[in-house]
Amino acid sequence: MASFFGIFAIMLATGVPIALALGVGGVAYLYFSGNGMLMLALPQRMMAGVDQFILLTIPLFILAGMLMNIGGVTDRIVVFARSLIGHRPGGLSSVTVLSSGFFAGIAGSATAEASALGSILIPSMAKQGIPPAYAAALVGVSAVMGGIIPPSITIIIYGVLSGTSIGQLFLAGVGPGILIALGLLAYASWRARRDGFPVTAKESWAERGRSTIRTLPALFLPLIILVGIRAGIFTATEAAGVAVAYATIIGLIYRDLTFERIWGALVAAAIVSSAILFITAMANIVAFVFTLEGVPAAIAKGVLSISDNPLLILLMLNLVLLVLGMFLEPISILILTMPILLQFLKLIGMDPVQFGIMVILNAVIGMATPPVGILLFIVCAVSGQPLTAIIKEAVPLIAICIVVLALVALVPSASLFLSHAVAATG
Repeated sequence: MASFFGIFAIMLATGVPIALALGVGGVAYLYFSGNGMLMLALPQRMMAGVDQFILLTIPLFILAGMLMNIGGVTDRIVVFARSLIGHRPGGLSSVTVLSSGFFAGIAGSATAEASALGSILIPSMAKQGIPPAYAAALVGVSAVMGGIIPPSITIIIYGVLSGTSIGQLFLAGVGPGILIALGLLAYASWRARRDGFPVTAKESWAERGRSTIRTLPALFLPLIILVGIRAGIFTATEAAGVAVAYATIIGLIYRDLTFERIWGALVAAAIVSSAILFITAMANIVAFVFTLEGVPAAIAKGVLSISDNPLLILLMLNLVLLVLGMFLEPISILILTMPILLQFLKLIGMDPVQFGIMVILNAVIGMATPPVGILLFIVCAVSGQPLTAIIKEAVPLIAICIVVLALVALVPSASLFLSHAVAATG
């Protein structure tokens, strides 16, 4: 496997897109290991990786998020959050966290969340006197919720690869998302009191009512998805189609959607979806190579040679996933490690849904973790602040996310309480 990891590392270091690095590394390994004839099967392996009906949810949920964003929902969410807590300690910094939580239930993508909210909230916080580097870090780390709160694209990918119920994973993602939001809100309020950040004027109940009425239809989307899937009204794929139809109707009701904007959303969703599915196809080559060489079983055996204590195995697994998250994006991590992860699941005997949320949370926290956290680069570009200053401000925020990760790993109810509650009422 040295040829694969060597070529893969060199290509990443030289700036080659990760999809090509994965594919070329896998092909090079087959060639140098004397398995060149197996390269004839690689196109089939690539197609098998994306030829799954459930993957239709990805372009559909992305399109729904795009339609909501260009339909003015992002602005309405910020106004709604400001009317709720803008006058409380923390001011716009608390509004940022709350807006991120709301937007996560619509976009399904951490990067989309950081881009959309960053362009609105970072300049607003800077004008209010909040340090721009802190504002950028808060937006970037808060966007982690976009990868864990349904309808998360990362959750869908994990469900497809592991065979775990996407509906159950969606329900289990809500609790950790709320815990992250509460932790970040507490930090934002403490930081605001310490540094004397200003707050916005308290709005009247009439103004709050108007902003609620204008925003509430958009906030119903995640509820419709969760209830519809859990009640058996529609499948996860059908839920994605419902989300697109709902987003279109809401945009037309708000009178913010035009033919040109809908076309722009379709084009943008197609580009983003193609990138995700291309990575999925290329990473399937690596999964094939790993399976061919028995890498998952070898790693599991190596871990057991160190210790068979489930808690120690769990700690090692989380550390490895966090380190991988610093360099790779979540979808690549999941596809590369899934055969190995399933071996770890057998070793520690954790609930499959709880295990999935723990793995996903590791991967999405990595998006906000230096040195290659994509969310930090996004807010760096939006804010114009030095990356080093943003990283310094992001460290305590990332620590809060890691505390939530520890709770998810060690306390089953931190992620499964909603699933259990729904099951009890059903």
